[in-house]
Formats: sequence, C-alpha cells, structure tokens
Amino acid sequence: MSRRKKGLPVHGWVNLDKPLGLGSTEAVSRVRRLFDAKKAGHAGTLDPLASGILPIALGEATKTVPFLMEAEKVYRFTVAWGVSTASVDREGEVIGRSDVRPSAEAVKAALPAFVGEIDQVPPAFSAIRVDGQRAYDLARAGEAVELQARRVVIHEAAVTDAPDADHVEITVRTGKGVYIRSLARDLARALGAEGHVSALRRERVGPFTLENAVTLDSLGDLVHRGAASEGLLPVATALDDIPDLAVTDQDAFSLRQGRPVVLIPRQVEALKARLREGHRLVSAFQGQTLVALCQLRAGRLDPDRVFHLAPSEAPSRSEPPRGER
Repeated sequence: MSRRKKGLPVHGWVNLDKPLGLGSTEAVSRVRRLFDAKKAGHAGTLDPLASGILPIALGEATKTVPFLMEAEKVYRFTVAWGVSTASVDREGEVIGRSDVRPSAEAVKAALPAFVGEIDQVPPAFSAIRVDGQRAYDLARAGEAVELQARRVVIHEAAVTDAPDADHVEITVRTGKGVYIRSLARDLARALGAEGHVSALRRERVGPFTLENAVTLDSLGDLVHRGAASEGLLPVATALDDIPDLAVTDQDAFSLRQGRPVVLIPRQVEALKARLREGHRLVSAFQGQTLVALCQLRAGRLDPDRVFHLAPSEAPSRSEPPRGER
C-alpha cells in the first residue's frame, strides 16, 4: 500500500524576492514548508549569488511552470572590470587581470551587437549536462568543459549606471535561456577587457515583478498570522498571454472529464482573433476558476491539461474572463 503524500493541497504561485546566498532549490523547500504544501516547483533557476524574482508554483500551479519558462525576463547586473574569473562571478578563481577600464560610452556602443538573436555559449559553471554530469561539477573538478553555442534572444540592453571607473550597471530584457554571465564575459572580450558579474538581480519573469513580490520574512509573517493565502497569486498568473474563455458549468464538467466541448462560431472567431499566429492554446474558466488548458481545433476545445481547483482554492484574477458564453 503506497504511503499518502504529506502536506496540504495548496494551489497558487508565490512570487518570491529571493535573497542573496540562497539557492533556488532551498528557496522552494522553505516556501513549501511555510505552506505545508504537498507539491512545489519553480520557474527558472536563480543562482545563490543572484537575488530577485523566483516564481514558485504550489500544487496545481506546477502544471503551468512550462509556460512561464518561455516568459520574458528582466535582469539588472553589474560588471566589475579588471578581473575575470572561471565562473564569471565574484566567487570564481581569478583567471585574468587587466588595467583596461571601458567607459560607459564604450559599453553603450558595444551593447547593440548583443541585441537580437545571437549565438551564446553558456558558462562552464552552469547546470547544463555533459555526458550525464552537470557542467559545474566537471568545471569544479578541473576538467575542461566545452559547451555548444545556443541561439538566444536579447530584446533590449542598456547601461543604467556607471558608479565609478571599475563598474558598470546594465539592464537587459531577454527571452528564454540567456546566461547573464556569458553576456558579461563576451562583452568584456569585445571591449578588450577583463570582467566578471559582481551583482545580479532579476527584476521580472513574465507577469511576476518586484512590485508584487514577497520576501521570505514577509511570507513567514503572513503564515504566522493565518493569512498565508495573501501571499499566493492565482494558478492562472503564468498564463497571462494565453486567451481565456468563460465556459458553462456543464462544459466545465465535460472538460474536467477530458471530453471536448463544441463552441459557437462567434466564439471561435473571437478566439482566433486573439491567438498568436501558429498557436491554438486557450484557457477555460468557470467563473473565476481555471478549469483547463485546451487546444482550439475544428470549432471545439480539446482539453490538454485539466486543473482540479475548488473556487476557494482559486484566488480571483485581476480581470474577468473574456468571450463569455
């Protein structure tokens, strides 16, 4: 007889402002313990030396993690000139020194070459697997790590501060899979300098921003006061760019049973007008409760991922569903 999984059926997102010195896995564990949640996961690893937005999914929200992995991100980071390290951060072994100190104007002139679709080689100290092992484990063991370049997108990059000759602060808006340490490494090379990331803060992941983030201390206080739900965002928060449709109680029941529902022509046309080219995914809502993620096919909704949420487990969305039936 299998043992029943411990914890409570807590569903929603915690938009954590992760502190320095804490790894993503440990941050997830702490949030899970605070809520005594059965299930938890996160969208996008944040290194211990970085702070900022770490969206943590609890319960049914874990089903939406893949959609948030594709979301745009905003990072603010500082490059310290003069020293390069093996890990391209302040804790790595020094591998190069230079007296070159690029000016803020020189950095501004160099940044456009890193905007758009670019090929980027991940840092050796990364979680990418090489022959079944993490690259950072091989690098720490002193082995040479050769990683293949990956196609990534950087939408914007700008110098936002230059406090002194030794440092420059840069803010970037990126797509999926961009390594900020690789960007700093390549920027330094382009400028004929040595440099590393001395500070890194993630300011946004899709709809999760610093404005609606919570700290571990504030979350602990909410839990202590019996107001833990105030620290939760709806499961559907990660689906903000997916068109939504309000369905009847009968259709909601059918979708939860894995059965498709037929739409009327005007609903189909309205949804098609809101879908991005090549996309067919629609989120179905019963009132304010997320029912399922569905594929729009031949005038019907085919359930793809079904959510088991009671109204009390589904915090209200910021706006009502569109396309009412």
